[in-house]
Amino acid sequence: MDKIIFTKFIINPKIFWSNFFLLGFFMLIGFACSHYMELEGHHVTGMNNQIVWGLPHIFAVLLIVIASGVLNIASISSVFDKKLYKPLAPLSALLAISFLIAGLAILVLDLGRPNRLIVAMTTYNFKSIFSWNIFLYSGFTVVLAAYIWTMLDREVNKYSKFMGTFAFGWRIILTTGTGSIFGFLVAREAYSTAILAPLFIVMSLLYGTAVYYLILRVISKYHETYISKDILDNLKKLSTMFLFANLYFLALYHMTNMYIAKHLDFEIFILSSGGVYTLAFWLGQVIIGIVIPIILLNSKKLSSNMVLTSSSIMILLGSFIAMYVIIIGGQAYPLTIFPDHMIIESAFYDNVVHSYVPSIYELGLGIGGVALALIIILVGIANFKFLPTMISSPKSIDAVDNTSNN
Repeated sequence: MDKIIFTKFIINPKIFWSNFFLLGFFMLIGFACSHYMELEGHHVTGMNNQIVWGLPHIFAVLLIVIASGVLNIASISSVFDKKLYKPLAPLSALLAISFLIAGLAILVLDLGRPNRLIVAMTTYNFKSIFSWNIFLYSGFTVVLAAYIWTMLDREVNKYSKFMGTFAFGWRIILTTGTGSIFGFLVAREAYSTAILAPLFIVMSLLYGTAVYYLILRVISKYHETYISKDILDNLKKLSTMFLFANLYFLALYHMTNMYIAKHLDFEIFILSSGGVYTLAFWLGQVIIGIVIPIILLNSKKLSSNMVLTSSSIMILLGSFIAMYVIIIGGQAYPLTIFPDHMIIESAFYDNVVHSYVPSIYELGLGIGGVALALIIILVGIANFKFLPTMISSPKSIDAVDNTSNN
């Protein structure tokens, strides 16, 4: 087997700078939207006293979930010693740190008062999952930076497997913490169940694999890199396995909610009578995000490239809709302030399904966060040697023994 060396992203300077400035433009739009919402207040958004987590939170949570998931390739190569993925591991870690930073940036800028982050970083309530996530998110960034160092520096390469195993454990705990943000909210019928933690883990595995492939496909197009059939076949198998796992835990989540008496009304709402939320769940999250990709990935008539690209795009679209259903749909269902059917009424949205129409400023902030992740990736691969290249065949990525570099 040939040895692998890593190289920088080789691209026409005009293409690089055009993409850099385009992404930078969207970042500026995101910052401007955040600044405007901070000056004017959240009344300029679609959020209100009932829907307190809006579109920026969908982007932020999704990016954090993806950040955990894109580390799949590096975890498989280091933890499970899958040599096929070793050349692709450094890029996997770079994507993870990029999406994590972008997701956290959106959360900070959506606080209304970003300076309040100092309070969150210096005052801790360890009964709150949010306090724990401060350590999980910041710690994951440090762990990823150390992991990248061990993969790319020959002098410390012997610690790569240890750091890969450590990063794998950290990412599982991190995604568990993200799911627990919702699972620990006992006041909302949509949440308050421990099954949300493993559901978020399998969602991260699925979404991360899809995003990793799409970015690798774009890079291979401009970098003129060949992705071997072995890698494509393995990514198809991984995606199929994660799709079935996602479908299983999604069904388990709703079955668990139907078994819990106080959650039954919410299940009826989200599965049959919720209007746009019901449509989003069945058409977006289930059919577009899971069922059609399963059919495509098991098709024998289409090429692997076409199948993976189309299914990954649909999974990514389904992931956004899934977050919409979980975050917005969960808040839209009216709170049960007085359980056990106590008849107490007021003029303040009693038993009313809350409406939410996101503003252009929320969308701008979310897109700006995605642009931040992509620009970090672009700058990273253009200035550091994250991309593999064969010594004997500089334009191929294949199954290789990379013991000298990873």
